Amino acid sequence: MDCLFCSIVAGDLPSERVLEDDHVIVFRDIQPQAPTHLLVVPRRHLASMDELDDPALGGAILAAARRAARDAGLTDGWRLIANTGTDGGQEVPHLHFHVLGGRRLGRMLPG
Repeated sequence: MDCLFCSIVAGDLPSERVLEDDHVIVFRDIQPQAPTHLLVVPRRHLASMDELDDPALGGAILAAARRAARDAGLTDGWRLIANTGTDGGQEVPHLHFHVLGGRRLGRMLPG
């Protein structure tokens, strides 16, 4: 399998890891869209949210995102995004979540 994030998880490609456990790794995005831009990636390859059917893994991903945001000092708020599929803007076909913060983020949706 030729997957960018699987190569990062395996340690074959460098990344600036900020947190890791048995289920996920969190590292800094190399093209940040905010002062803090982290990627939360499950160690197990899943192409997208469409393949996430394990509630325990979903919980581990969310817990890691929360911990990484706190560790990064995002006390005034942060955003968690998972792009899914081509129409959803997903560029790397490995499930991942973006943690964005460090500045006031514009509203994405009304409400």
